[in-house]
Amino acid sequence: MRKMAIFCGAVLALVGAAPAFADSIDGEWCAPVGQRRLMIDGPRLTTPAGARIEGNYTRHGFSYKAPAGEVEAGLEIEMRLMGEHAMLFRPQGTASAQTWTRCARPVS
Repeated sequence: MRKMAIFCGAVLALVGAAPAFADSIDGEWCAPVGQRRLMIDGPRLTTPAGARIEGNYTRHGFSYKAPAGEVEAGLEIEMRLMGEHAMLFRPQGTASAQTWTRCARPVS
């Protein structure tokens, strides 16, 4: 019986040590190439060109219509969280999505 309790405790410790995943899509995201960034804060979005708009927010996704001045102007953009540090960024009508990552914060 004691061996079983030790075994169960060890299993629980290993399960508890599993990496945590991002809880939401909120935050600052960077494109895989170039200087493009965007910021999600609930239903509020700062687009890569700097426009502040509102979109369709869920904890693990976001969509919006790209305003004038954006590379994807007029297109519906869909984003889906893929883990702690990655999301898919897919403009309407494109065959493939880009993988954006959370922007690195400077270390002080």
